[in-house]
Amino acid sequence: FELKEYKKALDYYHQAAKLSLNDPLPLEKIAQLYEHLGNDEFAQNAALKAAEVFIKNREVNKAIENWARVTRINPENIRAHSRLALVYERLSRKQQAVTEYLIVASLFQNANDMEKAVKAVKHALQILPGNNEAHKAMELLKELKPLPKPTRPLEGTRPVGVAPERQLEEQKTEDALPEMNLDPVAETRQKALSVLAGMLFESLDEGQNEQYTQRGLQAIMRGTGIMFPKQVDNTRIVLHLSQVIDLQTNAQIEQAADELERAMEAGLDHAAGYFDLGLMRAQTERLESALRNLKQAVKHPDFALGARLLLGETLQKMGRKQEALVEYLEALSLADSQVVEEQYAEDLRQLYEPLIEVQRQQTDAETQSQICDNVNELLMRADWREHLRHAREQLPAQTDGGSLIPIAEILTQARSSQVVESLNNIYQLARSGYLLSAMEEAFYALHFAPTYLPLHTYIGELLLTQDHFREAIDKFIMVAQSYNARGQTQRAIDLYRRVIKLTPLELTPRSRLIDQLIATGQIDDALKAYLEFADVHYSLADLTMARKTYTEALQLAQQSKADRAWQVKILHCIADIDLQSLEWRQALRLFERICSMQPDDEKARSGLIDLNFRLDQEAQALAELDNYIAYLRKEGKNEKAIEFMESLASDNPDQISIRPRLARVYRQLGRIQDAITQLDVAGKKFLEMGYPENAIHAVEAILVLKPPNASAYQRLLAQLRGK
Repeated sequence: FELKEYKKALDYYHQAAKLSLNDPLPLEKIAQLYEHLGNDEFAQNAALKAAEVFIKNREVNKAIENWARVTRINPENIRAHSRLALVYERLSRKQQAVTEYLIVASLFQNANDMEKAVKAVKHALQILPGNNEAHKAMELLKELKPLPKPTRPLEGTRPVGVAPERQLEEQKTEDALPEMNLDPVAETRQKALSVLAGMLFESLDEGQNEQYTQRGLQAIMRGTGIMFPKQVDNTRIVLHLSQVIDLQTNAQIEQAADELERAMEAGLDHAAGYFDLGLMRAQTERLESALRNLKQAVKHPDFALGARLLLGETLQKMGRKQEALVEYLEALSLADSQVVEEQYAEDLRQLYEPLIEVQRQQTDAETQSQICDNVNELLMRADWREHLRHAREQLPAQTDGGSLIPIAEILTQARSSQVVESLNNIYQLARSGYLLSAMEEAFYALHFAPTYLPLHTYIGELLLTQDHFREAIDKFIMVAQSYNARGQTQRAIDLYRRVIKLTPLELTPRSRLIDQLIATGQIDDALKAYLEFADVHYSLADLTMARKTYTEALQLAQQSKADRAWQVKILHCIADIDLQSLEWRQALRLFERICSMQPDDEKARSGLIDLNFRLDQEAQALAELDNYIAYLRKEGKNEKAIEFMESLASDNPDQISIRPRLARVYRQLGRIQDAITQLDVAGKKFLEMGYPENAIHAVEAILVLKPPNASAYQRLLAQLRGK
């Protein structure tokens, strides 16, 4: 792309799109490239697909951008205009929504669908009853006169005078720029509103795979899913959220906050909601409510910086200056780590911890206020990233191999040297084998840094080294809980993982780890942790708890955007437990679901057929077998079809009806002798079982294949008919 080898770039973006179905960026690039290359049909199709994926990912602005690209390429694309109309309406961008609905009406009229054209105009009038254009459109329809049709920009699909190469260069420049130029709180608010708005668009794909996938709005609600009792009112949530967007857009903050609170009462549970509600409660001076919600939002990395700054401001208003100081410094830690190279970010955040610990003990109210004001002035500005980088340039240069210096040292004029020096002493004593002395030094350090959590963690490591295993585990769990209470969820996650590694059969740390992973949006890791948790229950021979844990994992997979492969894997695990518990009908239903989601899943197909045989449902078993073989043949997987049927026949020797079907597939693939062998075995088995009519059919089928010893089969057939 950068080398302007656009056809090669197109090939690579196509490959990327196939490998990552939930990533809209390759599709967007494909649309741009096709547009540049003059292939308008492919360009609009790619842009439509990109928009749909963007809306599923709740990136509403990017979806709008791609639908707008489609209408620029093809002004008469009714699908794109319909999508834009709906999105604008739900975002309370009423004039734009009306414009799009009138275009939709014009396109329906042009397609001789007057009923839909009238409905579109009526809907536009419901949105803006006094809109002159909508009233004029209704008059034209009544008079059977044509509505104005949408037109294409004069210079094709590009702005006048802009060459294709320049247009792509401009697009690349736009892609490289940050999306927003706002202060951190405004940025986070924008992000939260985008997420909340995205939740309204579940209906865009309503009915598509609805039985087997739980996406969009349901991804952030409690207790929904195929196998679970419904605990939320989706209709109420959507209703309240639409009111939130409308009211907040019109600066009716208190009413918007009340509507958002009602959405949460109906089951909405997402950090975006907590942040937005916390922000609105802070704006209306309902500070206690603001604190409660912001403390929930701070756990999610996407909302942590804005939430920390709002917490600091709110606590300062409440006169809780010491707590405000800590929140402001935590915010500065997050912001500072965003403007350095990624490889240094985590180390820089760790350097903030002793500094924050010293300030946690700060008792001088004037100093506390001054530092809070300094951080607020540094960060609460539209150019905060550039301003931070400039401030970082004022710090002493980093030496080769040395550590970065936290920018907070400009504001606090403190290097927390006493804590750092004490930690160095502890490390040196421990490395030299003086473990008791190291522990004494650690307890001494607690006198001036009692809540410094890395120090408590190292005490746990010293306890572990001295074989005080239980005490070390308890210490790690206590520190993890403290990190969680402070909103430093990733640190809590790291410690819970450490505990699990040390004591894999302990259940509580696993449960807490899963909670933290879900809270921070690490869904794949949470699902992996769920499966490991279920394995622990299974190893303890507690099949009931293992199944319950798998079921909770399935619920999470359905609610989130997790790959469908997770659901299939978990359903297999539940089915295995049901088989062991002889709950065959439950297992049967699970295999049916797996086959619906993944038709080529051989294990599920085999299980489905086997269970139907076990439940004396032979007709259903054979129907499932026929369906699967037909599917494999259609996909060109003939060898797999043969292997599957051979294995099935071998594993179920008494189910003789399998063999004529295997013979049929052999015959269709030209393997005549193999077909004869299978029919011969089937015929003999039918005779042994007392089914002469079936045996006759088998011999007749053999004779159709013209076997070398046809005369012997003819004599056998005569004998059978004579009986």
